[in-house]
Amino acid sequence: MQSSNSARFKVTGALSMLAFILSGCAALPSSGPTGRQVIRGAEDPDAALKFAVVDLDGAAFQKLLAAPPTGRAIGQLAALAREGRVDRIAPGDALQVNIYEVGMTLFGNSTQSTTSGLGSNAALTSPDTVDPTVRSQPVNIVTVASDGTIRLPYVGRLMVAGSTAYDVQRMIEQALHGKSQSPQAMVTVVNSPGNSIYLIGDVNRSGRVPLTAARERLLDAVATAGGSKTSSADTLIRLTRGGQSAEMRLGDIRAGSSDDLTLLPGDRVELVYQPRSFSAFGATPRVSQVNFDAPGVSLAEALARVGGPNDVQADPRSVFLFRYDAAAIAAGEPPVIYRLNLMKPESYIIAQNFPMRDKDLIYIANSAANPVSKFVGILNQLFAPLLTARVLTKNN
Repeated sequence: MQSSNSARFKVTGALSMLAFILSGCAALPSSGPTGRQVIRGAEDPDAALKFAVVDLDGAAFQKLLAAPPTGRAIGQLAALAREGRVDRIAPGDALQVNIYEVGMTLFGNSTQSTTSGLGSNAALTSPDTVDPTVRSQPVNIVTVASDGTIRLPYVGRLMVAGSTAYDVQRMIEQALHGKSQSPQAMVTVVNSPGNSIYLIGDVNRSGRVPLTAARERLLDAVATAGGSKTSSADTLIRLTRGGQSAEMRLGDIRAGSSDDLTLLPGDRVELVYQPRSFSAFGATPRVSQVNFDAPGVSLAEALARVGGPNDVQADPRSVFLFRYDAAAIAAGEPPVIYRLNLMKPESYIIAQNFPMRDKDLIYIANSAANPVSKFVGILNQLFAPLLTARVLTKNN
């Protein structure tokens, strides 16, 4: 009877100790949830934030390969596309004006440009004879005033802002009609701040870039300025037009595409260094944020950069990739968490071909046995000195 009570007492004590250990395990610090806890969170109907867990197995990987690529941002700059001209004169523009006259001139002794076939003595004929000699008179470079006007001798003040060089030629000729014999004008825009864009930021030669009738595009202007100082994949290009702004990565813009906009006067283009990166949490040798430093990084490369799953703490069957796709969420789709089981050989092939995106988050789940191991280790640290003292006391 006494032995039965003793055995019952031992069993009860063992169960109490087990319950104490399990309750203590729940209160131990941890680097994050286990894989089972992540799955339960996805299945919780009362969760405030819904998310989906997708297993990265062979079937899911085939679907990802068949799906159209969505990693490149499309159409962000194209929304700012506008029609416009680059040949309009604006305040601050510098104009070179040349006036050509026949015979008697308004502008004094001019430089003889061409003569007729009447010989070199044609200018000495009688007053009743028309002098066919053509002379040109260059006028000093004139700058368009802030009110959009210029002033020329014998012409007066002309409103030229918003006009083309050809329009100004016609204005000058009409103003000289009746004052000069067959006047002709040539107007050239030699400097046009009004028909320029401004390129700033992480570009090799920032400043003002004049626009021409060739209709430069966005990538043309960047190339003219010497290109970006950093990798195009890690450079954000921001275009401001008419009070509106849009941005996307320089490496995502394809020459001649809808995002490679035709530039308009007054556009401001800024290049910003913004490296792509991913973060790693959980049972990994180090919690870190890692820059891509390459045009593309696979999931396998990302895991290798952070040291992979910790042999002591991690559950290799529960490697999660958290991905927040703002465009998909705006369309009503939940955030997606991809789960990779590194205990399956095929997972390594999948990881080699699964591309990382900017701001992806890798979480390596803790093993379910990890809290128990931690608690046993704590007990060993607490009671090992007592056991050692007891042994030494008995031996003495």
